[in-house]
Amino acid sequence: MDSRQIIRNYFVISGSYNLAASLIWGINTLFLLDAGLTIFEVFLVNAIFSAGMVVFEIPTGVLADTSGRRKSFLLSVAVLVMGTLGYVGAAVFGGGLVVFIVMSVMLGLGYTFYSGAVEAWMVDALKAARFNGSLDQVFARSNLVTGAAMLVGTVGGGFLGDIDLAIPFLLRAALMAFLLIFAYFTMHDIGYTPRALSMGAIPAEMRSVAISSLRLGWRVRPLRLLMFANLLQAGFLYWGFYAWQPYFLELLGGSAVWVAGVIAALVSLSTMAGNGLVEWFSRFCERRTTLLLWASLCGSLAAIGVGLAGSFWMAVGLLLVYMATVGVITPVRQALIHQLIPSETRAAVVSLDSLVASSGGILGQAGLGYVSQMGSIARGFVIGGAATLTAFPLYGLLRFLGHPADRLTGRAGAGGACAARGIPSVSSVNTTTGAEVSAMD
Repeated sequence: MDSRQIIRNYFVISGSYNLAASLIWGINTLFLLDAGLTIFEVFLVNAIFSAGMVVFEIPTGVLADTSGRRKSFLLSVAVLVMGTLGYVGAAVFGGGLVVFIVMSVMLGLGYTFYSGAVEAWMVDALKAARFNGSLDQVFARSNLVTGAAMLVGTVGGGFLGDIDLAIPFLLRAALMAFLLIFAYFTMHDIGYTPRALSMGAIPAEMRSVAISSLRLGWRVRPLRLLMFANLLQAGFLYWGFYAWQPYFLELLGGSAVWVAGVIAALVSLSTMAGNGLVEWFSRFCERRTTLLLWASLCGSLAAIGVGLAGSFWMAVGLLLVYMATVGVITPVRQALIHQLIPSETRAAVVSLDSLVASSGGILGQAGLGYVSQMGSIARGFVIGGAATLTAFPLYGLLRFLGHPADRLTGRAGAGGACAARGIPSVSSVNTTTGAEVSAMD
């Protein structure tokens, strides 16, 4: 399989996955409120979802690094089908808060089987195919594909939710079931050989890989700084992504569900715009931290502005600016992380990064959810946006370290400049070796 086919399959799988997932993103909060939960209970359920991801991230990442990335992804889709149908059942039969919490834990488990596995599968497959292109651009284009899928999903979910809020959930389960069949026949581990282990050897092997991944994630200073910044930014993002739904409808003075779907679609478009700007900015920026610094600062100020805005249209505009900065930060972070980790622990370290983000999500959703209940959602945006400003000095310190992975080769002449300084090119998929990792601290 050549690199073009690998990238194409990666785009199809990630795009289809996000299409199915995004069907409920524009109406999830409204669905839970309609099922009888309070605004605090809604964010408590979401926080439990994040807690489930924290609990399962490392074990599922280790599973992907031992039993295979394909198996991990197939388990993800299967578990999400069951959890999504469980959400509908809880609403229809009046399961209440406890049942929604149980289903949220199941959904958290499903997403952890996905996080890290598909990225690791693609990166190792490209390495085996001797891909020499820019990994930043692959991730940026992948985010454009998933953004387009999210656009279709959120708009469709909003309009279908106007008919019945349960329909987007049912369609999501059906699409996930189709993706399960598609991935079974098209996704195969390439450039990575799953390790056949006996049942008795699995716990020890999982513990060994988990410990090495945790040590790597903590000992490598650039990784550590990226994860701390992710903790702060994800804590607000996880809350803000769902908080705007009732907040904007309140500002608008209406209850039309389709409006939430349209705004969710605009959020997808703005994120895609940020993804598209990565390649353009890379022509002029020599370092990845340049993009991270500017995007994080602009995003924090826009987030604060959403809470201070007194009108619907101003709040929507500032939210779109914030999501565009997320679109810039995400692929740059992904590429930088993959340049810092070896193949044998790739999925587990990416899962560790997701675990840190989910931990921030727990704190953000519980804390800002309480602020929303006792004060207002607008106040939550101001406090949460201000908290994300603390990520800015972390990116500044990352820049100060001057690690070779910070260099961008997409800018004209940057590759030659790096070579002249004796700095290895970071546009290829080749990652840091274990020996280099041990010497980073």
